[in-house]
Amino acid sequence: MDAVVHPVAHVEEAVAREPHTVHGVAERLHAAVAGQPPVGAPVALVGARLGVSGPQVIEGWHGLRFDRPLTRMREIVEIVRRATGGERVTFKGQVYELPRPGGEGKALRSSAQPRPDVPIYLATLSPRGLELTGEIADGWLGTSFMPDHARIFLDHIEAGARRAGRSLARLDLQAGGAVAFGDDVERLLAARKPGLAFTLGAMGSREHNFYNDAFKRAGYADAATEVQRLWLDGKREEAAARVPDDLARKANLLGTDAMVRERLRVYRDAGVTTLRVDPAGATPDARLATLGRLMDLVNHDRR
Repeated sequence: MDAVVHPVAHVEEAVAREPHTVHGVAERLHAAVAGQPPVGAPVALVGARLGVSGPQVIEGWHGLRFDRPLTRMREIVEIVRRATGGERVTFKGQVYELPRPGGEGKALRSSAQPRPDVPIYLATLSPRGLELTGEIADGWLGTSFMPDHARIFLDHIEAGARRAGRSLARLDLQAGGAVAFGDDVERLLAARKPGLAFTLGAMGSREHNFYNDAFKRAGYADAATEVQRLWLDGKREEAAARVPDDLARKANLLGTDAMVRERLRVYRDAGVTTLRVDPAGATPDARLATLGRLMDLVNHDRR
């Protein structure tokens, strides 16, 4: 099991998030593949990472209608594969057409070195989105994930993979959570609850919150509904207090060395192939110390 964390010695570059904005995908993809990161930092290109976001962000920030998100994602994946493969990109889909007809646009090829091996990861949550991941992606970025309830995600990914004649084993399944060590487990759980309340309450509208929906499918429907209601009513401390201890425990790796080691086993047994963690710490050095302690446990279990 691998461990991946931000921040690290290098930056892992994600080329896009919302497939509604095809120009943004192309711009960041070119910068990453060409080795010209937008922020001027050294970059290790580990894959194109795409997610559909949601109506609040797409319509509120990008000014675009949130429609046909999975069709858009499917088409963007194909466009990205053609671009990274060094093709002169032409495409005619249900949503996107390149070049745009009726204007002065022409089919273009990226000046970057072709990278047909760039893996594409999809950050999906809905059953149909998960099936699409299994069908067309190289990996999955799991959120709202608890390894104890992994099959609510992986069954759909596996169904999509089978439909495409593939196996689940071909995908890099990335998931994880916060890592914090200590004997006062109640305090560690309490520290995670505001963030979980934000996810359940603020990461979407009352009508569309895909993160909240995922926790509902894992068996936390009553709590997820109540936390969202409290958050949207402006009662954020009450919302955090309403997050169940069990949910906070299962969504993270918290406690003593023995407890964290047991969570590592649960993630491994669930089928997670790459563990993505957010190490606790008030400073970069403290976060790195937490990561180092986790890696000691991972390496010990590899022996």
